[in-house]
Amino acid sequence: MAEPLLTVESIDVFYGAVQALRGVSLTVNAGEVVTLIGSNGAGKTTTLNAICGLVRPRTGRVLYRGADIAKTPTHELVKQGLVMAPEGRGIFPNLTIAENMDLGAYTRSDKAGIKADAERGYTLFPRLKERINQKAGTLSGGEQQMLAIARALMARPKLLLLDEPSLGLAPLLVKTIFDTIDAINKEGVSILLVEQNANAALKHSKRAYVLQTGSVVKEGESEALRNDPAVRAAYLGEH
Repeated sequence: MAEPLLTVESIDVFYGAVQALRGVSLTVNAGEVVTLIGSNGAGKTTTLNAICGLVRPRTGRVLYRGADIAKTPTHELVKQGLVMAPEGRGIFPNLTIAENMDLGAYTRSDKAGIKADAERGYTLFPRLKERINQKAGTLSGGEQQMLAIARALMARPKLLLLDEPSLGLAPLLVKTIFDTIDAINKEGVSILLVEQNANAALKHSKRAYVLQTGSVVKEGESEALRNDPAVRAAYLGEH
Protein backbone atom coordinates (compact mmCIF):
# COMPACT_ATOMS: atom_id res chain seq x y z
CA MET A 1 0.00 0.00 0.00
CA ALA A 2 1.27 3.47 -0.85
CA GLU A 3 1.35 5.81 2.11
CA PRO A 4 -1.76 7.98 2.54
CA LEU A 5 -1.82 11.45 1.00
CA LEU A 6 -3.04 12.79 4.35
CA THR A 7 -2.70 11.28 7.81
CA VAL A 8 -4.17 12.94 10.89
CA GLU A 9 -2.86 11.26 14.05
CA SER A 10 -4.64 11.71 17.39
CA ILE A 11 -4.99 15.48 17.29
CA ASP A 12 -6.37 17.51 20.19
CA VAL A 13 -7.46 21.08 19.48
CA PHE A 14 -8.44 23.68 22.07
CA TYR A 15 -10.07 27.09 21.77
CA GLY A 16 -8.85 28.64 25.00
CA ALA A 17 -9.93 26.22 27.75
CA VAL A 18 -12.54 24.50 25.56
CA GLN A 19 -11.46 21.26 23.90
CA ALA A 20 -12.87 21.09 20.36
CA LEU A 21 -11.16 17.89 19.11
CA ARG A 22 -10.25 14.82 21.15
CA GLY A 23 -7.76 12.41 19.61
CA VAL A 24 -9.08 12.71 16.05
CA SER A 25 -7.37 10.39 13.55
CA LEU A 26 -8.17 9.95 9.86
CA THR A 27 -6.53 9.23 6.52
CA VAL A 28 -7.14 10.20 2.91
CA ASN A 29 -5.50 8.07 0.21
CA ALA A 30 -4.62 9.37 -3.25
CA GLY A 31 -7.69 9.42 -5.48
CA GLU A 32 -10.24 9.05 -2.68
CA VAL A 33 -13.25 11.09 -1.63
CA VAL A 34 -13.50 10.84 2.15
CA THR A 35 -16.29 12.54 4.10
CA LEU A 36 -16.69 13.76 7.68
CA ILE A 37 -20.26 13.77 8.90
CA GLY A 38 -21.68 14.87 12.21
CA SER A 39 -24.07 17.35 13.74
CA ASN A 40 -23.39 21.08 14.16
CA GLY A 41 -20.58 21.67 16.63
CA ALA A 42 -19.17 18.14 16.27
CA GLY A 43 -15.75 19.50 15.22
CA LYS A 44 -15.86 19.00 11.45
CA THR A 45 -14.72 22.51 10.44
CA THR A 46 -12.14 22.55 13.25
CA THR A 47 -10.67 19.34 11.79
CA LEU A 48 -10.28 20.97 8.37
CA ASN A 49 -8.82 24.12 9.94
CA ALA A 50 -6.28 22.02 11.86
CA ILE A 51 -5.25 20.22 8.67
CA CYS A 52 -4.62 23.42 6.72
CA GLY A 53 -2.89 25.30 9.55
CA LEU A 54 -5.61 27.79 10.51
CA VAL A 55 -5.60 26.33 14.02
CA ARG A 56 -2.73 24.39 15.59
CA PRO A 57 -3.31 21.05 17.34
CA ARG A 58 -1.99 20.96 20.91
CA THR A 59 -1.08 17.28 20.53
CA GLY A 60 -0.91 14.78 17.68
CA ARG A 61 0.41 15.15 14.13
CA VAL A 62 -0.81 16.06 10.66
CA LEU A 63 1.17 14.47 7.82
CA TYR A 64 0.71 15.53 4.20
CA ARG A 65 2.54 13.49 1.56
CA GLY A 66 4.57 11.95 4.37
CA ALA A 67 5.81 15.23 5.87
CA ASP A 68 4.75 16.72 9.21
CA ILE A 69 3.03 20.02 8.35
CA ALA A 70 2.36 21.23 11.91
CA LYS A 71 4.45 24.36 11.44
CA THR A 72 3.95 24.92 7.70
CA PRO A 73 2.14 28.21 6.93
CA THR A 74 -1.21 27.83 5.18
CA HIS A 75 -0.06 29.68 2.04
CA GLU A 76 2.86 27.25 1.69
CA LEU A 77 0.46 24.33 1.93
CA VAL A 78 -1.54 25.84 -0.95
CA LYS A 79 1.63 25.82 -3.05
CA GLN A 80 2.05 22.13 -2.16
CA GLY A 81 -1.47 21.33 -3.36
CA LEU A 82 -3.42 21.33 -0.07
CA VAL A 83 -6.31 23.72 -0.72
CA MET A 84 -9.56 24.51 1.12
CA ALA A 85 -12.87 25.93 -0.11
CA PRO A 86 -14.17 27.26 3.22
CA GLU A 87 -17.63 27.19 4.74
CA GLY A 88 -19.44 30.42 3.89
CA ARG A 89 -17.56 30.43 0.56
CA GLY A 90 -15.11 33.25 1.41
CA ILE A 91 -15.40 34.92 -1.97
CA PHE A 92 -14.47 38.59 -2.49
CA PRO A 93 -17.86 40.27 -3.03
CA ASN A 94 -16.55 43.50 -4.58
CA LEU A 95 -14.45 41.70 -7.18
CA THR A 96 -15.76 40.12 -10.37
CA ILE A 97 -15.91 36.39 -11.00
CA ALA A 98 -12.83 36.69 -13.24
CA GLU A 99 -10.90 38.59 -10.53
CA ASN A 100 -11.84 36.02 -7.88
CA MET A 101 -10.63 33.27 -10.20
CA ASP A 102 -7.31 35.08 -10.72
CA LEU A 103 -6.82 35.30 -6.94
CA GLY A 104 -7.21 31.53 -6.74
CA ALA A 105 -4.02 31.27 -8.81
CA TYR A 106 -2.01 33.77 -6.75
CA THR A 107 0.78 31.24 -6.09
CA ARG A 108 1.29 30.63 -9.82
CA SER A 109 2.94 32.49 -12.69
CA ASP A 110 2.27 30.13 -15.63
CA LYS A 111 -0.12 32.32 -17.61
CA ALA A 112 -1.15 29.69 -20.16
CA GLY A 113 -1.86 27.14 -17.42
CA ILE A 114 -3.85 29.68 -15.40
CA LYS A 115 -5.96 30.53 -18.45
CA ALA A 116 -6.56 26.83 -19.18
CA ASP A 117 -7.58 26.15 -15.57
CA ALA A 118 -9.98 29.11 -15.59
CA GLU A 119 -11.60 27.70 -18.73
CA ARG A 120 -11.88 24.32 -17.03
CA GLY A 121 -13.68 26.01 -14.11
CA TYR A 122 -16.07 27.71 -16.53
CA THR A 123 -16.69 24.35 -18.24
CA LEU A 124 -17.57 22.78 -14.88
CA PHE A 125 -19.83 25.74 -14.04
CA PRO A 126 -21.12 27.38 -17.26
CA ARG A 127 -23.16 29.83 -15.19
CA LEU A 128 -19.92 31.48 -14.01
CA LYS A 129 -18.82 32.02 -17.61
CA GLU A 130 -22.14 33.75 -18.38
CA ARG A 131 -21.58 36.16 -15.46
CA ILE A 132 -17.80 36.48 -15.73
CA ASN A 133 -17.70 40.29 -15.28
CA GLN A 134 -20.36 40.38 -12.57
CA LYS A 135 -19.36 41.26 -8.99
CA ALA A 136 -19.30 38.12 -6.88
CA GLY A 137 -21.43 39.72 -4.16
CA THR A 138 -24.37 39.93 -6.59
CA LEU A 139 -24.40 36.16 -7.27
CA SER A 140 -26.90 33.75 -5.74
CA GLY A 141 -25.73 31.44 -2.96
CA GLY A 142 -25.40 28.56 -5.39
CA GLU A 143 -23.36 30.62 -7.84
CA GLN A 144 -21.09 31.80 -5.01
CA GLN A 145 -20.52 28.16 -4.03
CA MET A 146 -19.64 27.30 -7.64
CA LEU A 147 -17.17 30.19 -7.64
CA ALA A 148 -15.60 29.06 -4.34
CA ILE A 149 -14.95 25.59 -5.76
CA ALA A 150 -13.76 26.86 -9.16
CA ARG A 151 -11.43 29.34 -7.44
CA ALA A 152 -9.97 26.60 -5.21
CA LEU A 153 -9.25 24.52 -8.33
CA MET A 154 -7.17 27.41 -9.71
CA ALA A 155 -4.48 26.45 -7.17
CA ARG A 156 -4.23 22.97 -8.77
CA PRO A 157 -5.00 21.02 -5.59
CA LYS A 158 -3.80 17.49 -5.00
CA LEU A 159 -6.04 17.40 -1.93
CA LEU A 160 -9.15 19.61 -1.86
CA LEU A 161 -10.84 20.29 1.48
CA LEU A 162 -14.51 21.19 0.97
CA ASP A 163 -16.39 22.64 3.94
CA GLU A 164 -20.20 22.41 3.65
CA PRO A 165 -20.42 22.90 -0.14
CA SER A 166 -24.19 22.27 -0.25
CA LEU A 167 -25.17 24.41 2.76
CA GLY A 168 -28.30 26.46 2.08
CA LEU A 169 -28.63 25.40 -1.56
CA ALA A 170 -31.77 24.30 -3.40
CA PRO A 171 -31.96 20.54 -4.12
CA LEU A 172 -31.22 20.96 -7.84
CA LEU A 173 -28.05 22.94 -7.08
CA VAL A 174 -27.01 20.39 -4.46
CA LYS A 175 -27.07 17.76 -7.23
CA THR A 176 -24.96 20.04 -9.47
CA ILE A 177 -22.37 20.54 -6.71
CA PHE A 178 -22.09 16.82 -5.98
CA ASP A 179 -21.90 15.92 -9.68
CA THR A 180 -19.03 18.40 -9.92
CA ILE A 181 -17.29 16.85 -6.89
CA ASP A 182 -17.46 13.51 -8.72
CA ALA A 183 -16.03 15.09 -11.88
CA ILE A 184 -13.16 16.78 -10.00
CA ASN A 185 -12.32 13.49 -8.27
CA LYS A 186 -12.31 11.62 -11.61
CA GLU A 187 -9.63 14.08 -12.78
CA GLY A 188 -7.39 12.80 -9.98
CA VAL A 189 -8.02 15.29 -7.16
CA SER A 190 -8.42 13.69 -3.73
CA ILE A 191 -11.18 15.27 -1.64
CA LEU A 192 -11.91 15.55 2.08
CA LEU A 193 -15.53 16.62 2.36
CA VAL A 194 -17.31 18.09 5.38
CA GLU A 195 -21.04 18.05 4.80
CA GLN A 196 -24.32 18.41 6.76
CA ASN A 197 -26.15 16.55 3.99
CA ALA A 198 -24.99 13.17 5.23
CA ASN A 199 -27.01 11.19 2.69
CA ALA A 200 -25.42 12.95 -0.30
CA ALA A 201 -21.97 12.91 1.32
CA LEU A 202 -22.12 9.15 1.87
CA LYS A 203 -23.39 8.54 -1.67
CA HIS A 204 -20.51 10.51 -3.22
CA SER A 205 -17.60 9.29 -1.07
CA LYS A 206 -15.62 6.09 -0.67
CA ARG A 207 -15.02 6.20 3.08
CA ALA A 208 -16.46 8.20 5.95
CA TYR A 209 -15.80 9.23 9.53
CA VAL A 210 -18.55 10.17 11.97
CA LEU A 211 -17.61 12.95 14.41
CA GLN A 212 -19.47 13.46 17.67
CA THR A 213 -18.49 16.13 20.22
CA GLY A 214 -14.94 16.29 18.89
CA SER A 215 -14.26 12.55 18.63
CA VAL A 216 -14.44 10.01 15.81
CA VAL A 217 -17.15 7.55 16.91
CA LYS A 218 -17.46 5.52 13.70
CA GLU A 219 -15.48 5.03 10.51
CA GLY A 220 -15.72 2.77 7.50
CA GLU A 221 -16.80 2.38 3.90
CA SER A 222 -19.47 4.99 3.10
CA GLU A 223 -21.90 2.37 1.80
CA ALA A 224 -21.64 0.39 5.05
CA LEU A 225 -22.26 3.51 7.15
CA ARG A 226 -25.28 4.42 5.00
CA ASN A 227 -26.75 1.04 5.98
CA ASP A 228 -25.78 1.35 9.66
CA PRO A 229 -29.01 1.70 11.73
CA ALA A 230 -27.40 4.11 14.23
CA VAL A 231 -26.08 6.36 11.44
CA ARG A 232 -29.42 6.23 9.62
CA ALA A 233 -31.30 7.23 12.77
CA ALA A 234 -28.88 9.99 13.80
CA TYR A 235 -27.91 11.57 10.47
CA LEU A 236 -30.17 10.35 7.67
CA GLY A 237 -33.49 11.03 9.41
CA GLU A 238 -34.50 7.37 9.22
CA HIS A 239 -35.62 5.19 12.08
